[in-house]
Amino acid sequence: MIPGIFEILLLGACCFAPLLLIAVALWGVGIYNGLVKLRIQCENAWAQIDVQLKRRYDLIPNLVETVKGYAGHEKETLEAVTKARQQAIDASSIQDQGLAENLLTGALRQLFAVSEAYPDLKANENFMQLQEELTSTENKIGFARQHYNDTVSRFNTRCQQFPSNIVAGLFKFDEREFFELEEEAAKEPPKVEF
Repeated sequence: MIPGIFEILLLGACCFAPLLLIAVALWGVGIYNGLVKLRIQCENAWAQIDVQLKRRYDLIPNLVETVKGYAGHEKETLEAVTKARQQAIDASSIQDQGLAENLLTGALRQLFAVSEAYPDLKANENFMQLQEELTSTENKIGFARQHYNDTVSRFNTRCQQFPSNIVAGLFKFDEREFFELEEEAAKEPPKVEF
């Protein structure tokens, strides 16, 4: 007996259904793994910013102590730098970190402005070395911030694009925050040129 067209289609569907399910499963696994890879890249990029910020925080007490030796009566400025440093260290979210970094950058600007009034301080070798290290660190922070924001952009784009947005929603891949500085003046590193 010759099978009818309906029977042929039914037989074909039964044979290809498992292949179709396997293909869909592999597609979902591929998207999931891509999202995991991007999430890990975001975490790594943030860790690189964190390394540079910690380096910056470690330089600041040495800078404050050097300035204190020459300009001890500038207590308000020195306290503002110390307080801003602690707030930056204690920041818990990316947004809080951005705000704290704005305050710290402003406090460092004040500190360097104070140093202008003390020629002996500006000529101090330790102070000059600390300035150079801080400038280098600020540049590294800028590059790390750019890399982080680029990585977050790729991750967020993937989370929003169809069809990966379906997998992202199913497995709770939440978009990441960009690391942005709020104040226009804080977008530039502190001036350390004399």
